Amino acid sequence: QNQLLVSGGGSVQAGGSLRLSCTASGLRFADDVFTVGWFRQASGKEREEVSCTRLNGGNVYYADSVKGRFALSRDKDENTVYLQMTSLRPDDTAMYYCATDVGVPWSGSYCISRGDTQWGQGTQVTVSS
Repeated sequence: QNQLLVSGGGSVQAGGSLRLSCTASGLRFADDVFTVGWFRQASGKEREEVSCTRLNGGNVYYADSVKGRFALSRDKDENTVYLQMTSLRPDDTAMYYCATDVGVPWSGSYCISRGDTQWGQGTQVTVSS
């Protein structure tokens, strides 16, 4: 059974950092799935895309609100995708989700979920002022 195992959330003060991990079980990033992304949903708000990429190359998409602060990366050997979050702000507080089979072009100009997007479980990130 394919799974996306997400970890790394927690509570930090504004200005702090966290690193989220998304480890694939039962499938290989870039061999079995070719796009991956991080999304978040704050309480009372709609889910929004945070960062997405094509696993075999291309530019990484970042939401304007996280550009320069968040970085998406992949460890091929660990079969894990990371979201390094720095300079965290209270408005980054949300449940964060990892997903595969997202829509993201080579240019990285946008990211969307699709009908076949597969979701991992969420991890809560709480940033206090």
